[in-house]
Amino acid sequence: MLRVLGIDPGIAIVGFGFIDKIGSKLVPVQYGSIQTEAHTPQETRLLQVYDSACALMDKYKPDTVAVEKLFFNKNVTTAFSVGQARGVIILAAAQRGLPVTEYTPLQVKQGVVGYGKAEKRQVQEMVRMLLKLSAVPKPDDVADALAVAICHAHSSVLTQKINEVNRP
Repeated sequence: MLRVLGIDPGIAIVGFGFIDKIGSKLVPVQYGSIQTEAHTPQETRLLQVYDSACALMDKYKPDTVAVEKLFFNKNVTTAFSVGQARGVIILAAAQRGLPVTEYTPLQVKQGVVGYGKAEKRQVQEMVRMLLKLSAVPKPDDVADALAVAICHAHSSVLTQKINEVNRP
């Protein structure tokens, strides 16, 4: 079994999703969001994200963490804030000795839907189907985090197979 924590980073909303990969099955464990209040000092929001991420990792004990890579937004201020939130989450994982893998949005779409230019709703529906959920998780950040976790679960299987083939 492999427990993956998928993260869709943000400063206002961090989506998270824990899934277990048991053989070829993907099983949702817990998912949701960490939310911080607008108009709160940046350092307070980052501390809230960090403390919440630490508590989640300590409670659900993932084997690995998968984080969506930041793609540059037109709003530089937003990009910096999201980057800082990613940083505190990666720090929390590193402090626990957890490996962190980053995926671009294109890689996540490819890993979940099989098509790198899939629309958001296609990814969300595939997340719902793969995890056998009754509805697409809300807010969108939660479904995105589960997609990152699924992408990593699929990628880790490929990496494992490639390593087995390449062994002397």
